[in-house]
Formats: sequence, structure tokens, C-alpha cells
Amino acid sequence: MSRIVSFSTDNEFAERLDEMVVNSGYKNRSMFLREASINFYEKNLRGELNHMSPDILIEGTAVVYFQHDVEHKLSEIRHSGTVTVSSYHHNCLPNSHSCVDIMQVSGLSGSVKQMVSDLRNINQVDRVEFVIAPDRDEGCC
Repeated sequence: MSRIVSFSTDNEFAERLDEMVVNSGYKNRSMFLREASINFYEKNLRGELNHMSPDILIEGTAVVYFQHDVEHKLSEIRHSGTVTVSSYHHNCLPNSHSCVDIMQVSGLSGSVKQMVSDLRNINQVDRVEFVIAPDRDEGCC
């Protein structure tokens, strides 16, 4: 069931909002505002990983771009037992001459933060991103 929620704004903000919607690829304001609100709430409730209390249980997705030579080091971190990796996918990207690992991770925020830091400090790891999953009380799973 959908419910309409409205708010008033000045013309300048409304124009900027429409630009943000178009530039971010959303089809309408409602979807843009819905996702923006959820993300804003999550960041204010739990904070960013770097500023989060170390004892909060979190889940999310780690994306790691690297060179083949360090694949064994990534495997060591995956199997260290400090976080749980429930899903793992490796792919070679021939155009960018990189490999990418995508991992679904859960664990205490302090352990996840340490894992991200460890990955970033491996020579020939080009980029590491971690996206924290939304925290909901109910839903699909």
C-alpha cells in the first residue's frame, strides 16, 4: 500500500531537487527521496563505518579491485575468521587490466573496519569499497 507524503519548499530547492533526480538516474522524485531518506537515516543512526562503534553487528558488500599477484593475500583475509564471508565472486576485467572480488560480509563493525583497512594496505590492491546494508526489522529475508 502506498501513502502520499508531501512537503513544501522554495523554487530554488525544487529546481535543484529535480536536477539531482535527473543526474542520479532516478525516474521520479519519490524514489530518489525515499532512498535519500533511508541513507540519511542509516548514516545518522549508525554512522559511517569509520566512525561507528566497534561492537555493532553489520552486514554489507565489499568490492576489491586488485592485480592477480595478490589474490592469495585476499584469500587469507577472507578465511581469517574475523568476519563472515557468506558469498564471494571473482572476475577478471580485461579492459581495465584488473581483477575484482565482491564479498558479502557480516561481522562486528570493528572487525569489518579492520578488514577494509587490511585490504587497502596490500600492495597492488587498487581500490576497496564497503557498502553497509540497510538495517531493517522486517523485510524479504
